[in-house]
Amino acid sequence: MKTWCAFPATPLKSPLVRGGTCSRRALNFFTTSLPRGDLACPFLRTDAGVGREIRSRLSNRLLKKPFVTQRTPVLPPTDRESVPKPAVSTDSLSDPVANRARRRIFRRLIPFVFILYIIAYLDRANVAFAKMPMSADLGFSEAVFGLGAGIFYAGYILLEIPGALIVERWSAKIWMSRIMITWGLCTVWVGLIHTANQFYLTRCLLGIAEGGFFPGIVVYLSHWFTKHDRARAMAGFTMAAPAALVVGAPISALILQLNALGLAGWRWMFILEGLPAVALGVAILFFLTDNPQQAQWLEADEREWISFRLDEEKQELRRGGHLTIWLGLRQRNVLFLALACAFANLSMFAYLLWLPSTIRNASGLSGALSTICSALPFALAMITIPIVGRSSDRTGRRKLHTIIPLVLAACFFLLSTIPGLPFPVVLLLLCCTGAATFSWGVSFWVIPTLILGESTAAASVGFINMVNSVGSFLGPTVVGYLLSKNFTHREVVTFLSSCFLISATLVAAVRARRNSVL
Repeated sequence: MKTWCAFPATPLKSPLVRGGTCSRRALNFFTTSLPRGDLACPFLRTDAGVGREIRSRLSNRLLKKPFVTQRTPVLPPTDRESVPKPAVSTDSLSDPVANRARRRIFRRLIPFVFILYIIAYLDRANVAFAKMPMSADLGFSEAVFGLGAGIFYAGYILLEIPGALIVERWSAKIWMSRIMITWGLCTVWVGLIHTANQFYLTRCLLGIAEGGFFPGIVVYLSHWFTKHDRARAMAGFTMAAPAALVVGAPISALILQLNALGLAGWRWMFILEGLPAVALGVAILFFLTDNPQQAQWLEADEREWISFRLDEEKQELRRGGHLTIWLGLRQRNVLFLALACAFANLSMFAYLLWLPSTIRNASGLSGALSTICSALPFALAMITIPIVGRSSDRTGRRKLHTIIPLVLAACFFLLSTIPGLPFPVVLLLLCCTGAATFSWGVSFWVIPTLILGESTAAASVGFINMVNSVGSFLGPTVVGYLLSKNFTHREVVTFLSSCFLISATLVAAVRARRNSVL
């Protein structure tokens, strides 16, 4: 009968050798190969002539005590068939179980987080639609409005990293429910302000309430979608931002006409658009599931497939080396991504907040008509976002699908300021700017989840969005200040376009993991 005995390959000190070490030459004598790794386990066969040969060369001291490791030993070739295998095929994305699981997860989660982000983005950006009537009623200058719009992000940054880690380590649905309920109440409160200080306070509290939502959703989607589907999932999620503005523009234009119960239309807009967030916050507790293992709406083989694939990807990231959270945040790639996101969002949110007034000044249209025209760039973005997501997943070139939209946004935005252009051409260029502005984030937010492991990626997504919030705060604030100092529209747009190009350069400097393409 054959017996098998495991030996550690490295380091070469062996508990099997009493009072000494086992040399590499001795190990090579009875092992055919010496795998690398601190607990790799080659085996030696000790029956018949092999056992006598070992005893004669290394003495009886060699086999005094058995060696036990905490890991499953590598079985000899004849016994490897006994290793338990998954009940379903996990090798192919075209497997029937894989296709069924992927479709069911997408249809269950993406429409719901899409609706959540529509409400989030509408509550964040509806201040742009309220700009003109609010400023007229309360006497706000461009600088006051810009600071109030931007101070949202001063509160927003506080919970970015903690929010992402809470989703990674605790519960996504409880955290998201808290966010939705509190930000809905804060949005209603914005509709009741009367002074500039109240405007600053309510916008800051709204930012604190919503803090952690976006990075939390990014981390949450990485718990459900493999790297081959992640950009498509992000496209379905981020498409809610332009959709919120497409739907929000005409709805906000209609609500702005209300003057009931002694409240101006802009006040009704904040009140009526804040209440759905509270209702959805309650619905989250019953609809979202924290991880695939808890998903009773998946079949058992579907849960097994998605869990195995996601665990396999995590192991692949761990083999590339382990980083603590704080070491991960100091990584060159994370810093570049954070700065790139900040520069891009500085331009993006300045573009969004001043788009209705820019269209009105260029066209001479009324406030309602200019608000409706401002929805056209976002309608075009809803077409380009899924195209970019599918292309990114098909090719795996995440950086390229981030850089090209950033460069195009800079070019189209700058071209829109050429003097003498007819309004339809200006509107077309602004539409192309909007489409490119929303498309760069589809692949961008996939990158951290591909180059970092679980908690490090979660903290890094939160850190990137925190730095991004600084850019989002500076965008409206700086533009409001420049306009109040009589800088021309073209000079401001040139500054914003240069920020898009700086962002593209920083993304290009991000390095892929060894033996991988990014």
